[in-house]
Amino acid sequence: MRKILFAILLAMSSSVATAQEDQSVTISGLTEPVEIIKDKWGISHIYAQNQADLFFAQGYNAVRDRLFQFEIWRRKATGTLSEIMGAKAIAHDEGARLLRFRGDLKAELAHYHPDSVEIINAFVDGVNAYIKETEKNPDLLSFEFNLLGIKPGYWTPEIVISRHNALTGGISNEIMLAKAITALGGEKVRDIMPFYRNTYLKPFDGVDLAKITNDIMASYIASRSQPVFDQSDVKNPQMTFINAKPQFGDENFWNDPIEGINNIGSNNWVIAGRRTKSGKPIMANDPHRTIQNPSLRYMVHLNAPAKDGKRGWNVIGGGEPVLPGVSIGHNEYGAWGLTIFRIDQEDLYVYKTNPDNPNQYWYDDEWVNMETEQTTISVKGQGDVSATLKYSKHGPVIFEDPENHLAYGLKAAWLDVGATPYLASLRMDQAQNFREFREACSFSGLPGENMVWADSEGTIGWQSVGLTPMRFGWDGSLPIPGDGTYEWDGYVPIKQMPHITNPVAGWYGTANNHNVPAGYPNIFSDFYSDPARAERMAEVLDAAADQTVQDSMTLQYDTKSMNAEKMTPVIGKVRLSGKLRDAQKKLANWDHRLDRNSVAAAIFDLWEQSMLALVYQRLVPEDQAVNVSMITREKLTQWLIDPPDFVFGDNPARTRDRMIKQSMEMAVSKLTEKLGPDMDKWLYGSLHYAELNHPLSHLLSADEQKKVNIPRLPRGGGSNTLNANHGNSRQTSGASFRMIVDTADWDGAMGTNTPGQSADPRSKHYADLYENWNKGDYFPMYYSKDKISDNRDIIIHLKPMD
Repeated sequence: MRKILFAILLAMSSSVATAQEDQSVTISGLTEPVEIIKDKWGISHIYAQNQADLFFAQGYNAVRDRLFQFEIWRRKATGTLSEIMGAKAIAHDEGARLLRFRGDLKAELAHYHPDSVEIINAFVDGVNAYIKETEKNPDLLSFEFNLLGIKPGYWTPEIVISRHNALTGGISNEIMLAKAITALGGEKVRDIMPFYRNTYLKPFDGVDLAKITNDIMASYIASRSQPVFDQSDVKNPQMTFINAKPQFGDENFWNDPIEGINNIGSNNWVIAGRRTKSGKPIMANDPHRTIQNPSLRYMVHLNAPAKDGKRGWNVIGGGEPVLPGVSIGHNEYGAWGLTIFRIDQEDLYVYKTNPDNPNQYWYDDEWVNMETEQTTISVKGQGDVSATLKYSKHGPVIFEDPENHLAYGLKAAWLDVGATPYLASLRMDQAQNFREFREACSFSGLPGENMVWADSEGTIGWQSVGLTPMRFGWDGSLPIPGDGTYEWDGYVPIKQMPHITNPVAGWYGTANNHNVPAGYPNIFSDFYSDPARAERMAEVLDAAADQTVQDSMTLQYDTKSMNAEKMTPVIGKVRLSGKLRDAQKKLANWDHRLDRNSVAAAIFDLWEQSMLALVYQRLVPEDQAVNVSMITREKLTQWLIDPPDFVFGDNPARTRDRMIKQSMEMAVSKLTEKLGPDMDKWLYGSLHYAELNHPLSHLLSADEQKKVNIPRLPRGGGSNTLNANHGNSRQTSGASFRMIVDTADWDGAMGTNTPGQSADPRSKHYADLYENWNKGDYFPMYYSKDKISDNRDIIIHLKPMD
């Protein structure tokens, strides 16, 4: 094994990362030359002469910047982490194999674009072409490979259509509700949860909710768990280490954990030309997911001419680095963006199993055999491990309870054809008007999304998308018997899902809020985000005129808390004294913005956390706390304004005020403990910050950590502000990628990404976008070749082999 010191690895120049002179690479697999212009901000503008070469170059270029990220994705998708991590990854690998796509691969690959088989194969070929280069020149490998003593593996089309990052969590909600109903009863759960309809909260005949436990989710969660490497995984003996566990959040940096599925959010809006200064529509989008190192999304510009009767490509934007195309962006006709549209795309089936044969379950009045499949997992440091994967008529059997003769199966829309997240964006990338865009949306099965569109002809619109199961006579909110009584009856046609063209208001926006029109016949979800972000968006855009890109930039970084605006008057009416009164005065004179330098924001933040805890303790018996999730801010706001007796007792207003005082005492005490006795030093940014540690940094010495970790910066915003940031002190999710487009000026599009386009610490683009992202400073996303050339960093010439 090559023994390369980490310090040397960081200092040495790599042809992939640091050289600024133009480069020329001859590659097998291309048919014609390709030019890649990388601009000052690390965005690659790829110019190919045909479609296949374009996507070959996209795959080649993306893996060049994100090699280790690609390798972890590959191993998660294929269930092969145990090969490099040992026994601790067996549960993940078994779960990943159990929950893989088992449908018609030919139909799946052909679904996403008329030429998607060619496109996906070309993308994979490009990825593998670069991996072959690393075999010839190991210096191209980023430090993680040397640290762990591994090499990147080859990709296949099956990896591209992997579902391991499915961004759904329907059965987790079912289990959460089942446990809460067992603990508190259905009516109390209805009182405390933010339902938007008359959700069915009674157990089905044959389903004992008391037997529904978190154990049922074990393989499901394991399949999406994040790899956390430890000292046993390290192979390079020349490197020095500290004995430390991963810092909070590091294990989440590969992709989104299922436990946070209801926190995955986003904002988008489109503004009609009659409300903009240019007279043309504006589109703005800031999807919220994990804020991580490396960045979750990768920005790219794809160009290829029309050829052989096929449309050309000229699309710029951002998306998953491991997928071909662009999921959020614009072409020469229009711009589009997405947010999560809540759809319950999963159901948990409860099977009665045969006491004489646990591989049989009762279905349609007879015992039916489970389908079984043997798989062998290679495990580092020990022999191979065999596992038996089981499947019912509905899908994977995720848990068995032999003592009670029960088994639990998952039916998931994401296991059907057309459910690779974001891959249907390939059709959107070539849409020329809203009609074509809606048609493209009809191929987008996962995740559920609010797609917005704005074009240079003046049209704006919204289309909700995603595979929505049709359930007749039941609603999917709780686990159901697997005996054949409750079955899906196909999916709602996507173009029949809620949509709008040129809204009367002159704008339309979404923030994961409940936006299903009244009277719509189909049920989508029981759970939506707090409406506060949508309310703030409406407050600004309803009054908007002469809007510009700059106005949307300001709105994306807006930190006003609508919940704080509603709750602080209630706090102000409570009689307080001493330091509590001083804190109350800060809130009375506050603009309700969660700015990083705000004292009042810090006070409100700790007060709100304390109040939520007190209300939770009042509603949920201590011995049932493990079964009931936290109280939402939406409900807390409602209850403080109009205090109900089921929360506050016989004299609700008096009890509410007493609890407000108690929570203020708790907040002041915590702030004094954390930040000292001087109230003027209680800054919100001292409590909330971003810190993008490399996910392997805990294996490095303190000096080495400084070379790969990205320093802490104070942050503003909160869970329910438009500048949304989630997490407690360390903000681990929110908007890393942002994009704003005025369709009157394609060169005027602006964006952010963090920490940088590259995942290699040797690259100048590893963390060059981080500080500006934190400050709200955008960079231009140039579209015309003249502008791009004027702002070039390097040109890479890819040449086919003779």
